[in-house]
Order: sequence, then structure tokens, then C-alpha cells
Amino acid sequence: MSATSGPDRTAILGGGISGLAAAWELAKAGQPAVLIEQDAALGGVIRTNVVHDCVIEAGPDSFLAAKPAALELIREMGLEDQVIGSNDHLRVTYILRHGRLIPMPDGLMMMIPTRLLPVALSPLLGWGTKIRMGLEYFAASRADAPERSVAQLVREHYGQEAVDYLAEPLLSGVYGGDPETLSANAVLGQFIELEKKYGSLTKGTLALRAQRKGGPGGSLFKTLKGGLGQLIDALTQRLEGRIERVTAAAVAVHRTAAGWRIGLAGGGTVEAARVILAVPAGPAARIVAGLDAELAAQLAAIPYNSSMTIALGYDRESLGHPLNGFGFLVPKVERRKLVACTWVGTKFNHRVPADKAVLRCFLGGAHIDAPDEELLAAIRDELRDLMGVTAAPAFHTVQRWRRAMAQYTLGHGERVRQIRTLAGRHPGLALAGNFLDGIGIPDCIRSGQAAVRQLR
Repeated sequence: MSATSGPDRTAILGGGISGLAAAWELAKAGQPAVLIEQDAALGGVIRTNVVHDCVIEAGPDSFLAAKPAALELIREMGLEDQVIGSNDHLRVTYILRHGRLIPMPDGLMMMIPTRLLPVALSPLLGWGTKIRMGLEYFAASRADAPERSVAQLVREHYGQEAVDYLAEPLLSGVYGGDPETLSANAVLGQFIELEKKYGSLTKGTLALRAQRKGGPGGSLFKTLKGGLGQLIDALTQRLEGRIERVTAAAVAVHRTAAGWRIGLAGGGTVEAARVILAVPAGPAARIVAGLDAELAAQLAAIPYNSSMTIALGYDRESLGHPLNGFGFLVPKVERRKLVACTWVGTKFNHRVPADKAVLRCFLGGAHIDAPDEELLAAIRDELRDLMGVTAAPAFHTVQRWRRAMAQYTLGHGERVRQIRTLAGRHPGLALAGNFLDGIGIPDCIRSGQAAVRQLR
């Protein structure tokens, strides 16, 4: 590939949602840009498949409605009428305990109990933990607490059982990581602030809920009727003809008298006045290695985990289960292969026809190289044991995501500060992505938009 260049344009490296959000910001402002992405399909881990009229997400299935960036971008794409919420009136999440699926008790905000009676009556936790949860209300404030892991924070307040059967399964589906290594400051920052002010996480959460009473309601999670791939398709169409597209892997960046030269796999180059690096931290480290070894080292220090999603589709009558909830979580202490399973048609309308059912299963990265047939057999065994499902699936999909989940381990906040300081030594260079300030879709959109603003 020969060199390409353009006057005063911005090169965006990475075509996931962070890079697409940055590209759209530039396109809206009429500023020239070139998007460099090695995959033919844009969107990164946001990918929707339609199989037998069932809408199946290969990656994330929704986003937090409380964070506005995703809804704002959806409105700009003209997709506001496609937004739906999760069926929160049907929300029941089960957690596996001693081979039984036990519903999470009412009043839990993640692992924080806000109603003690439902927790006291639940068989999910032992009496020692229940008593400790009640007494935690009287904990003293800790304004000077050091950085702790998620496990340390929860253990100090509610004990090890709360780590094993609440914190670990609830966070494993989001971060795919170990609560013993995830930073509470980076992952549960709001809880850290509540602890500083109130001491008790329960007291702080109740106070926060009281402050928000009467505020906007609605579902906690939002998505699009036809899947989040609708957003990627709309962005791709709106950007066509407004920015240049290069389908290649960026491998290096170098300063030039006019700005930047981006080296591509295969030997080609792209010239630009500015660069937005919107790829995962590992590839970003390799791209900037020749530019700044310190920056590369800090980026390389952010670990990533892999994950898999396997969706099984059934004829509804053959399933033999009421699907009375959103699905279940499997704590690590009980785990075989399944980490979680979502009952898609219950969680969201418009995803599964009435005569079908879809079980969307999540597996950790440890199994990512196992053959499909081996994994399908193992999952069917687990679904038989946990849900009584013996029917053969009518169809299935398998999606592997290698090193896709950024891990906010201890020291993450300081690493991000160092990365931003080091990147600041290179005018015209900005970073975006899920390894910075949040892994959710709204966080990634916001990071792409912020990178554009930084370079103006």
C-alpha cells in the first residue's frame, strides 16, 4: 500500500465504538479524518447476529441507561425509536449455591443490602454473613483508607461469603476478572466515596437512593430492538463518504515535520496531522514502542482477559423450563465451565419469537482454545444439571473474544494518570478506549469524543 495523505486530517487507529465515536465527532464538525482498522467489519466487540429470527449479541447486549453518552449517540443516528429497556418487572437473577439456582434477594444493590428482611430469609447466604450485613450499618467512616482490591473492600464490610457469592459472580460477567486483583477504586469508585462519607456502604447506598428518589425512572439497562449492531450499522452508513477508510493494521507511529506518519502492516504508510489511538492497550503499546518506550511500558502493564459467548437456540416447547428471570450466575467456587447464562427472551422484548428460546452462555478465557464440540457438550451437561434442559438445541452460535476485556487491577488509576502524562509529551496524540476510565459502551463513546476535544 502506498502512502496516503491529506491536509490537516486526523488519523483514528481502531474501528471499535471508541474510534467510531471519535470519527463521528470529526465528521459532524466537517473535519477530515481517516479511520484505520484491520477488520473489514467495524464495531469491535459490538456485533449482532440474527439466526432463525432470533437477535443474538456476540458481545455486549446492553448499556447502562444512567450514563448518557450512548443514548445521545443513538439519537444522533436517528435510532431513538428503536431503544428498548430490559424487562425489569421480570428481573430475577439466580446464583448457583451447592448445585441449586437461588434467586438473589430483593433489596441488593450489587452486593450491598438495602433491605435486610429479604436477605435474612434468603438461603443464598449463611447467618454469619447476614448478621454481619446488619451490623455493617454502624461502620465508621474511612476517609484515609488505602487502595484495596474489590475482594478486600467487600470482605472488610460483609465477609468472605459475600465475596464468593455476590461480588465475584456479579463482576465476573462485566470485567471477567478476579476480585482479589481488581481495584475497588477503579471498579467501585462510587462505593469508595460512600465509604469515605458514611463508613457503612449500606448506609451510604440508602442515602444515595433517597437523594435520587423522584428522579428519572425507567430500566437500568437499555439496548436496541434489533441489537446493538444497529448502532454500528448506522454509524458506518453515516460516515461513508465523510471520512476515508483504510483496511489495514496500524503497527507504528512516527513524528514528522507536518505531523504524524502511521506505519501499516505490509509496508504502507498514512500521513496525518493528528492521531487518535483507539485500540486496546496491548496493541497500542506495540504501536508507540518506537515513539516512547515509557508510554509503551505503561500501556503494556494493563492486562486483558479473554471470554466466549455461546448461544443455544431451542424450540420453546422442547425446552422444559419457565425461563422465569434474566438468567443465572455461577460463582467461581461452584464453577465448571459456565460463568453465566442469560435467558434472552425474558430479559429483552423483540429478541426471540414466542415459539423459540435462546440461552446465551458465557465462558471464561481459560476455555477459549477448546473445540466447539467439546464446549457445546460440556455446556449442555451443565444446563441439564442446573435447568433440567435435555433437549438438543436447534441452532447455536460461538463467539471468541481474545484479550478483549481490560482489567482494572490494583494501581490502575495511577497507571492511567501516567499514561496521560506520558502521552501529553507528544502534541497531536490522544488515546481512547476501554482501558482508561470505564469499560461500558457509554464510557468508550465518551473517551472517543474526549480524544477529539483534546486535539482541537
